Amino acid sequence: MQSPNRIFDDLARVANGAVAVATGMRQEIEALVRQQFERFLTDRDLVSREEFEAVRLMAEKARAENEALAARLTALETGAKPAAKAAPKAAPKSGTRRRAASKKAE
Repeated sequence: MQSPNRIFDDLARVANGAVAVATGMRQEIEALVRQQFERFLTDRDLVSREEFEAVRLMAEKARAENEALAARLTALETGAKPAAKAAPKAAPKSGTRRRAASKKAE
């Protein structure tokens, strides 16, 4: 007959092995869920936060330029001297020069 300490040692080893297996399974399941979620988002053509913020800033700038041009047009139509520019032009970013040049070429 085995001593009680030996039985407890064996039970502790089995329990530790089960915990290690459960931890490994949890990590694998988390990785699979993350992968499925990313695939779902990619299939839905959702944009990232950075892309959304960049487009929002471009829209705000375009709106400000549109308002400045509308004010200038109104001033020209009434015969008054046009006011100074409302919003200074910001330096174009790296990709915007190419897009602007290609639009002018059309």
